Amino acid sequence: MELRRVVVTGLGALTPLGNNLQDYWKSLLEGKSGAAPITLFDASKFKTQFACEVKGFDPNEFMDRKEARKMDRFSQFAVVVADEAVNDSGLVGSDIDPARVGVIWGSGIGGLDTFMQESLSFAQGDGTPRFNPFFIPKMIADIAPGHISMKYGFRGPNFATVSACASSTNALIDSFNYIRLGMMDACVTGGSEAAVTVAGMGGFNAMHALSTRNESPETASRPFDKDRDGFVLGEGAGCIILEEYEHAKRRGAKIYAEICGGGMSADAHHMTAPHPEGLGAKAVMENVLKDSGMKPSDVDYINVHGTSTPLGDVAELKAITSVFGEEAYALNISSTKSMTGHLLGAAGAIEAIAAIMAVKEDIVPPTINHFTDDPEINNRLNLTFGKAQKRKVKVAISNTFGFGGHNASVLVRKSQ
Repeated sequence: MELRRVVVTGLGALTPLGNNLQDYWKSLLEGKSGAAPITLFDASKFKTQFACEVKGFDPNEFMDRKEARKMDRFSQFAVVVADEAVNDSGLVGSDIDPARVGVIWGSGIGGLDTFMQESLSFAQGDGTPRFNPFFIPKMIADIAPGHISMKYGFRGPNFATVSACASSTNALIDSFNYIRLGMMDACVTGGSEAAVTVAGMGGFNAMHALSTRNESPETASRPFDKDRDGFVLGEGAGCIILEEYEHAKRRGAKIYAEICGGGMSADAHHMTAPHPEGLGAKAVMENVLKDSGMKPSDVDYINVHGTSTPLGDVAELKAITSVFGEEAYALNISSTKSMTGHLLGAAGAIEAIAAIMAVKEDIVPPTINHFTDDPEINNRLNLTFGKAQKRKVKVAISNTFGFGGHNASVLVRKSQ
């Protein structure tokens, strides 16, 4: 069968750098850091006392107070960011069939804070099982796409993808495949996460996964720097409206870019560490190129997973040089996690948005916080240190890798 083309017609962002798409993109290009001391709870006894929080978010500005109380923070993020993207796309109010519009959403953890608060309340009580009736529907990861579909009446495929930090990239790939196979006309996709909680920080600290640079939070996320000491936890959401090309054209929708392919693979190596030679990362980029019908020389920019961990950064760059060969040195490579921190299940969504905007605007956001070269990192690679770089960006790849060895990549190009 002939596969249908899939384009991006709407975007929304709620991030540590800005609570809408415009502010997020502007802050990326300016090289701002979203890291600061934690305000959501008292972190004074934690090894890591900072994170990349969403700033100034009040759900009651976007929804009824009663409705907000029925949602965990990750679902609130999802509903708000979906609203921005849906409005941006003009999907509602146009001539569409709601039964052919789906919602596929990613979250690595879901309602972590809800689970913790309800469990604490029970443990501190007299043993009587008094639980909030919304405990389960607030906690489960699939509730976010449910809320979005109910708000707009979208009755197409509706589910959640869970693959740790690759979750929202997998959501994007599933949405892309459902549309190009003719199973729906449009999809609201992306991801949200709200793990800057006592349990989230405590768990990642126990793994020694987080930076402990408490004296300088804004410089703590240091992808590719010799002195990187772990990632910075972030929170937020990103939403992308995908649509079949002819369907978008018929209703006169604006088109940001075209999604050309998705790649997936597994490391099959370790619970949390990447394969030291980047074999899973190598495979996923080979797969996304093959699925897109692209050659390494076609790619201009890679938004890397680049978490600022000692092992992960080296393994990913090894994979890039293996896949791209000499073409690797013509690429721009950057890690926007140096600014946003790591949004876990939402990382793929906001980083795919960065790749889409780079293609649309012909500018590559930087990798900030580079101070000392790492001898293990190939210094011939253009890692876009310090400042955004203008260049023609016809094709971009966004990589995401998750605990458990889950790897996912998407490829976007200028709409033709």
